[in-house]
Amino acid sequence: MMKKENQAPTMKDVAREAGVALGTVSKVVNDLPVGESYRIRVEEAIRKLNYQVNTYAQSLKADKTYTVALLLPNTQNPYFASLAHHINMTLSRQKYRMLLCCTDFDPASEQEYINMAQRGKVDGIIGLTYNPNLVIEEGTPFVAIDRSMSPRFPCVASDNFAGGQLAAEKLADLGCKNVAFLRIGSSLNSETNKRRSGFENGCLSRGLSCEMKILNDGEPFSLFKEFLREHIRGGKFTFDGIFCVTDRLAWLIIKALGKLGIHVPEDVQVIGFDGIRYFGDEDYICSTIVQPVQEIAEMCVELLTRESLSTKPPLVCLPVTYACGGTTREHTASLKEDAETMEIP
Repeated sequence: MMKKENQAPTMKDVAREAGVALGTVSKVVNDLPVGESYRIRVEEAIRKLNYQVNTYAQSLKADKTYTVALLLPNTQNPYFASLAHHINMTLSRQKYRMLLCCTDFDPASEQEYINMAQRGKVDGIIGLTYNPNLVIEEGTPFVAIDRSMSPRFPCVASDNFAGGQLAAEKLADLGCKNVAFLRIGSSLNSETNKRRSGFENGCLSRGLSCEMKILNDGEPFSLFKEFLREHIRGGKFTFDGIFCVTDRLAWLIIKALGKLGIHVPEDVQVIGFDGIRYFGDEDYICSTIVQPVQEIAEMCVELLTRESLSTKPPLVCLPVTYACGGTTREHTASLKEDAETMEIP
């Protein structure tokens, strides 16, 4: 029986073209061990015939979809966008697809995507969630980012306590004496809350005077502006250092300070948290505590997809680092040193 002209090539056609057994083609397609010479012949036949693997049939046979859902509030925030990029790349290397689900901080949307996973539409979920009443059934493969929900579900986070402490120590090393801690956040029990306790601990150990201004999600940013204005006395800003719990907040605070005539870093030094860069890979937008985004992504995928892990840790904390981004004075000091070295004697 002759093959129709427009009919898609099959695995049998690939085997015939490569001159190998059908089982050999199956091994190559499923990335199983096979002799190198056979693999080359099969891959050449696949390219020549433009053979497309039937992933749907593969999924039915293996009882897997090879798809993982990623729940994020949005991809407008550069940190969330970076997480999405690195998780997608890590999954792709393991032959998984990523289903991006942006929830816009909506609790009902988060629960809907969880229910989708429980109906078997995806093999598992990696989620950065905010629903305090999120229901996840026993046996649902789930890895949380930044939020320890249950010993049943691993949580991957940066070492937020160490990051907060590092910010305080860095401000102290740069000569600050009177600092402020600024935060916008939810009331959820999140790993990110430890940034505050770490900063308090660092201030205590270094003898820094510290004042805090904390807003809940939904409260107006104007409350921060009012706080800043209240600390301009006699034409001078009373704080010489500020730690913001995210780089986005640091960026907004720096803009607000500029409108008040307060210069950064000359009048006050500012450190954020996240490690956000312009255009993803350019300069840091501010001096910052850098989260290891790629390592977070790889650990999330590792915990979700590796069936060999008999016991999964309830919490994995990954180390953070500090990076100068021009909003602390070591930046101006280094510029001055560069200028001095360029002077002609």
